[in-house]
Amino acid sequence: MLQVPRRARIRHAGIALHVIQRGNNHSACFYAETDYRSYLDWLRELAGKTGCTIHAYCLMTNHVHLLLTPSHDDSASMLMKYLGQRYVQYVNRTYKRTGTLWEGRFRSSLVQGDYYVLSCYRYIESNPVRAAMVGNVLEYPWSSYRFNSGIEESGWLVFHPAYLELGENRDARYAAYRELFDAGLDSDMIEKISQRTNGGFALGDERFLAEIETMLNRRVSPARAGRPKKSSK
Repeated sequence: MLQVPRRARIRHAGIALHVIQRGNNHSACFYAETDYRSYLDWLRELAGKTGCTIHAYCLMTNHVHLLLTPSHDDSASMLMKYLGQRYVQYVNRTYKRTGTLWEGRFRSSLVQGDYYVLSCYRYIESNPVRAAMVGNVLEYPWSSYRFNSGIEESGWLVFHPAYLELGENRDARYAAYRELFDAGLDSDMIEKISQRTNGGFALGDERFLAEIETMLNRRVSPARAGRPKKSSK
């Protein structure tokens, strides 16, 4: 059987990236509080070493969401490689297990730095609510919401420029950010973020997609459904 080549990831330094890393066969990746804390400690350490700034995260039982901006084209790949390896070694040693923990390669999507980035913030931090694990984003301890909403200080998360445009000062931005979560994220946007990230495409308006396609000389959005119509001549 012929193997279909894997699509190369769409990547570009300085543009936000939504990353998803799933457990193999949807199996659990985190089993205890110390697992979550260890992962976050290494994320903080390795993000700095690989040139990634982290804007938002959510550690679910069997997968991870990150919103980051890489300083180099390969920064995100290096971060996920080193972070994944270190965490797998820790899990295998702690729980005396062997074998694969992650489901192959991580999935990712380039994200336009305005409304779309803020939508990804909300998509990521609202994940536990959509999964019916908690009733409110505040109740979930393993996401960045408490830091991005100003309830706690993180010391290492970096606000994306689109976040900084929410208000003229820190308190105004925190208040505006919390207001974003008062209304649920539009279902069409939820579907689009999921589709683009899992498919390895870019997320943004038509102009942004065209600019990325020109820069990278490749298609960065899903093909339109259906075949081109034949001429009637």
